[in-house]
Amino acid sequence: MKTELKIASDADLAALLRQHDILPTTQRVLIARTMFKHCAHLSAEDVFRLVNAENRHVSKATVYNTLGLFAAKRVIREVIADPARIFYDPNTQPHHHFYDVASGALTDISADQIRVSGLPPLPTGSKLEGIDVIVRLSPEK
Repeated sequence: MKTELKIASDADLAALLRQHDILPTTQRVLIARTMFKHCAHLSAEDVFRLVNAENRHVSKATVYNTLGLFAAKRVIREVIADPARIFYDPNTQPHHHFYDVASGALTDISADQIRVSGLPPLPTGSKLEGIDVIVRLSPEK
């Protein structure tokens, strides 16, 4: 499942950031463009490499901080499929993931392909925000 995101220009990206109460600096727009252009599950290191591939000079700290901000403001999703690697996903619609332990690849699973039942009662004063299912795969032996 690959979601088509209709972000045509830097002006569209700046408007998207403003809608999420984020000041659209040049570096933030560049990082957003990288995320939405590739429309893939990227690590912060992937984003850092891609942003700077065109001879840019965006610091690693700026990339990490910006991705954290984007995730906190729900411009993108943070997916922790492995304790050693966090992925950032531009698809914020409800969906789940396959995680290939051997290759490190993360693949979308449509939300309607998984049913979760039997949840315990939620603690008093809380509401369900979402359920994220990660199906870990390894090669057959």
